[in-house]
Amino acid sequence: MTARAIIIGAPRSGAGKTSVTIGLLRALARRGLRVRGAKSGPDYIDPGFHEAATGLAGVNLDSWAMAPSLLNGLARRAAEDADIVVLESAMGLFDGIPGTPGRSGAASDLAALYGIPTLLVLDVSGQSTTVAAVAKGFATYRPEVRIAGVVLNRLGSERHRRLCAEAVEALGLPVVGAIERDPTLTMPERHLGLVQAGEHDDLMAFIDRMADMAERSIDLDAVIELAAPLSPQDGDFACALPPPGQRIALAQDRAFTFLYPHVARHWRDEGAEIVPFSPLADESPGPDCDVCWLPGGYPELHAGTLASAENFRAGMAVFAAEKPVHGECGGYMVLGEALEDADGVTHRMLGLLGHTTSFAKRKMNLGYRQAHLLADCPLGRADDPIRGHEFHYARVTDPGNDSPIADLADGQGNPLGPSGGRRGHVSGTFFHAIARAGA
Repeated sequence: MTARAIIIGAPRSGAGKTSVTIGLLRALARRGLRVRGAKSGPDYIDPGFHEAATGLAGVNLDSWAMAPSLLNGLARRAAEDADIVVLESAMGLFDGIPGTPGRSGAASDLAALYGIPTLLVLDVSGQSTTVAAVAKGFATYRPEVRIAGVVLNRLGSERHRRLCAEAVEALGLPVVGAIERDPTLTMPERHLGLVQAGEHDDLMAFIDRMADMAERSIDLDAVIELAAPLSPQDGDFACALPPPGQRIALAQDRAFTFLYPHVARHWRDEGAEIVPFSPLADESPGPDCDVCWLPGGYPELHAGTLASAENFRAGMAVFAAEKPVHGECGGYMVLGEALEDADGVTHRMLGLLGHTTSFAKRKMNLGYRQAHLLADCPLGRADDPIRGHEFHYARVTDPGNDSPIADLADGQGNPLGPSGGRRGHVSGTFFHAIARAGA
């Protein structure tokens, strides 16, 4: 029996989507339902909260980065062992990039493709009946995207709730949730978004408070009733990133956390074994592994510890002399000669590539990327087209003399130039790979 699904959307980031999503996930799981969280677009933080709330691994569904066959395969697999899938929109519900219709990366693409109704979360602070105009705009903007209900967030009083709810319901849209302002439910953030699930000392208590809010403020029965069956067409995983080796040494701790769930799942499904190690604990990749992967994360917050991890440094040098090593974003920063932290203190890094990066001299880089690989590496073969994204504030202050690993273009195909570096068995780039490009 396939799952039912609903999208949690909003006009913008910061409207309360994640709080509502986590609260719903946990509250529905408390009822004994098998609940899975999903996230539209490139987000590697929220799926960790989804998994913690439900016990089921989250999944990213990205209409731009994933070929339709891969998107269908992931959506079908997400629905197979769940009763309900709660899909959280990235940014605003309709926010994507111009291009091929249905492949903008917006959550609305998924709503239209799979017929998933949307629960619209509206931050009503600073307004009252005007919220109805916003709701009507969403309900009529794209006819194939159905707004099934509304949750009013950050209400100031009972009178405030009544004014907003009556105006919205006069449009024929049911208001299924009314959440009062509560600063204790604010999720902590930093430069790349939310503080990660694994960094909350009282994570489950926090998630349970979110569930208490959902049970108190949202009509859960109405939400279940609004959800619709999720029945994607058959798909396949031909465009998934292949495992870079049979035994993959994966850096995994508070400095290295950003590996997409669907990437790790596919590696395991293809028979690869993922062997985690912690650079912050001064561990190095196991000699019985045949490739090492340093994912993104927050090395700039732990640069001093990484700089003093001599066993990690020595082990990486030995490993890289004979076997492939790849670093994405934060991992790429650690592969370089040095990293300047936010306080302007420079820390030596592994020196396996020649660049230097700085978090003190910030510049935000954000957007979809198309990568054309210039050489064989753990991401794929030379000439392979890979889709992914960049999201970082660090910048390269000294590029070094290594050869680039890829030519990059943005999501619309505009050239961005050479990216990353490669030297011997070592490669790295700020670019996060999501999937191989496909038709």
